[in-house]
Amino acid sequence: MIKWISNLISSPKIEDNTANMKKFLIVGLGNIGAEYVNTRHNIGFKIVDFLAKKEGINFETVKLGALAEYKFKGRTFLLLKPNTYMNLSGKAVQYWMDKENIPLENILVITDDLNLSFGTIRIRQKGSDGGHNGLKNINLVLNTQTYARFRFGISDEFKKGKQVDYVLGDWDDTEKTALPERLEVGSEIIKSFGTAGLENTMTAYNGK
Repeated sequence: MIKWISNLISSPKIEDNTANMKKFLIVGLGNIGAEYVNTRHNIGFKIVDFLAKKEGINFETVKLGALAEYKFKGRTFLLLKPNTYMNLSGKAVQYWMDKENIPLENILVITDDLNLSFGTIRIRQKGSDGGHNGLKNINLVLNTQTYARFRFGISDEFKKGKQVDYVLGDWDDTEKTALPERLEVGSEIIKSFGTAGLENTMTAYNGK
């Protein structure tokens, strides 16, 4: 009888778990510093910044990054910009996953992709790092490749030996003109991930 009563008393934990299932960690990858703000490699930062500005929410400096909380249709989206620099992104992801008790399936990592033409979107449930150092570190720290990632194409229009300069370079004029519409789509993908689910989001947005 005492054990049964104890179980009833602890039952609110079930509600906490339900709440956690409605909480999502959206990680925009990038590098901190004014010199990186408008670079191709910082598209992850740029997309979460766009959503925050559109919804009138602010980022606050927190441990291992900057964080903004966005509530939409009963879901809570924690928008994270790690301040660890790209190559150590996994440390911030792991910390905020643990701190907020967010399940792996509720994480979406936004990153640039050289293998996709500019603005092309590819959302996947899992996969290799594809040579991306941010994803490589996240895979290492989390010890898994099974988490959702949203890749944003930046194309590979660079000369041999100039990859780093290209990735860490600013958008060209044509890209700058097209970027606002692509950022809008990116913000809608974040909301869809939390409300419609990964599969439906992949169907609706992949290749768009």
